[in-house]
Amino acid sequence: MERKAMYSAVQPSGNLTIGNYTGAIRNWVRMQNDFDCFYAIANMHAITVRQDPAELRRRTLELAALYIACGLDPEKCTLYVQSHVPAHAELAWVLNTFTYVGEMERMTQFKDKSQKHADNINMGLMDYPVLMAADILLYQADLVPVGVDQKQHVEITRDIANRFNNLYGETFRVPEPYILKEGAKIMSLQDPLKKMSKSDENPNASVALADDRDTVIRKFKRAVTDSDNEICVSDEKPGITNLLNIYAAFRGCTVAEAEKEFAGKGYGEFKLAVGETVADVLAPVQQKQKQLLAEKDYLAGVLKAGAERAFKAARKTLSKVYRKIGFYQGE
Repeated sequence: MERKAMYSAVQPSGNLTIGNYTGAIRNWVRMQNDFDCFYAIANMHAITVRQDPAELRRRTLELAALYIACGLDPEKCTLYVQSHVPAHAELAWVLNTFTYVGEMERMTQFKDKSQKHADNINMGLMDYPVLMAADILLYQADLVPVGVDQKQHVEITRDIANRFNNLYGETFRVPEPYILKEGAKIMSLQDPLKKMSKSDENPNASVALADDRDTVIRKFKRAVTDSDNEICVSDEKPGITNLLNIYAAFRGCTVAEAEKEFAGKGYGEFKLAVGETVADVLAPVQQKQKQLLAEKDYLAGVLKAGAERAFKAARKTLSKVYRKIGFYQGE
């Protein structure tokens, strides 16, 4: 029986947070055993915001090493750099002609990034969802793992795919969002009403996967809580609720079990325990990543093999699209 295809990607910009780990990468590791997975390092998406070239190259390799250090197996999944497969840009251009300006202007991410980067509202920023649609549709993905807040990108991908299919016949598989049930959304440590972000200007608001043990523990000690002293999940206690969710995600227990464990304990003891638990999980990942980065030839080989596999699958779809729209291909 043919396995369902799944596509996901992360940008090599900024320091990935523990939210990226529990919300994406850790779930990818589980999925590689059940699906035909394509995992990309989305460097083409990254340049919609100005990047330092040397830093972008460095972060690309660091992210590849991190993927593997977290448990992704290049033998079980296709791990590659987005720009190594030209079909991403080629299909995005075609899909642009099936996408309306009004749709792009309404995209939440475009509005948010336009506010944050008012000095550089470029066409790539607006066109970001079309490139993402190309990413997904190239590999005939059945499923795209996303958080609830990212469903909009899958919905526009579905709209574009249906629009093309209705005009030219069955060409693209119309993907479904694969909403991740496990691991609650991890919020900012300084403002628990907003999602933890790698681009947060407050360094104490997010915990990076690269943070050393002392830094992790210090950030959790400084985490915003409330004036009460009860450790329980409550809409009125977003800070404590967030810390309970983080503890449960990294400890491998339920939130209810975490509440029980810290019943009657003080906030100081609780925050220290959360920090230590997170640091314990990150330490072996950081060590493995460091080892892999010392083996640049191995990483280059993994990415080259991944790009070759991705190129083959992508080219198959792109050739079909080109044939449908009437591009002469020398046949």
